Amino acid sequence: MEFSANQIASLVGGTVDGDGNVAVSTFAKIEEGHPGALSFLANPKYSHYIYDTRSSIVLVRRDFEAEHPISATLIRVDDPYATIAQLLQMVAAMTAPHPKGVEQPSFVASDVDVPEDAYVGAFAYVASGVKLGKGVKIYPQTYVGTCVEIGEGTILYPGVKVYHGCSIGARCIIHSGAVIGADGFGFAPTDGVYNKIPQLGNVTIGDDVEIGANTTVDRAVMGSTRIGKGVKLDNLIQIAHNCEVGDNTVMASQSGIAGSTKVGSGCMVGGQVGFAGHLHIGDNVQVGAQSGINRNAPDGARIMGYPAVDYGDFARQTINIRNLSNLYKRVGELEKKLK
Repeated sequence: MEFSANQIASLVGGTVDGDGNVAVSTFAKIEEGHPGALSFLANPKYSHYIYDTRSSIVLVRRDFEAEHPISATLIRVDDPYATIAQLLQMVAAMTAPHPKGVEQPSFVASDVDVPEDAYVGAFAYVASGVKLGKGVKIYPQTYVGTCVEIGEGTILYPGVKVYHGCSIGARCIIHSGAVIGADGFGFAPTDGVYNKIPQLGNVTIGDDVEIGANTTVDRAVMGSTRIGKGVKLDNLIQIAHNCEVGDNTVMASQSGIAGSTKVGSGCMVGGQVGFAGHLHIGDNVQVGAQSGINRNAPDGARIMGYPAVDYGDFARQTINIRNLSNLYKRVGELEKKLK
């Protein structure tokens, strides 16, 4: 498929600066551009690439001002990053496979109603009492336990495991290797022995959630572990039992939340962040990568470090640590003078 600059501009509400008839058929990073490719410039540190890129079209901000001649046609938009995401979504919708039906060999319990436009791949297992919404896609080697509910348009990629009694909303994407509803890590120490505490709750996941590969969300001891609508979890994340993650929170890879901690809505969590248990993290909190969270955080907080502190305090601490060697030398010199 090819689209001209004029066609793309009309789709995204942009304005063309250059040859509106030039056409593209693929995407490329601006530093790896080639003829027939569409690129974008959103980060100012990549600005120098626009003067040498071989891409045919580049999305830029409306107020972008060129310092040197540019060979590519520009499409000026409000937000190049959001616009490229919009275009990628459109292309993905047009080119993505749309399998239907039940492949064999697979197992679907006799009491499960598989909608006509749904898909169950080979070697998948769909247990008794499962409820499937329209357009659900269950890829090969996926396990769906008893009485699980899966909403309309949700995709379970190969190797996903959903334990019994869990609920997944509409239009969710769960990537390969993710496990939803495994037992929480609950044990009662008695006379030097750890006795298992049965985990009798479940996991409930809202609409429009994406869960990355090999991420785990544990079931609750009682009640539910809750993932709010619009949440985006990266690969290799651990959500423990009875946790709650608020609507539209995003969390990067290798982060972990200990049991019963509640993370608010609209939060942004960097990679390798660890949350202690039984905490309350407010709405719109930003957490820097590799932070250790051992206390509650109010709405709108920006925290970083181990243990995490206000971002400004963390920056000052970092500067002070860098100056410690010089301070050590100065103290040594003063001690010599005093002696």
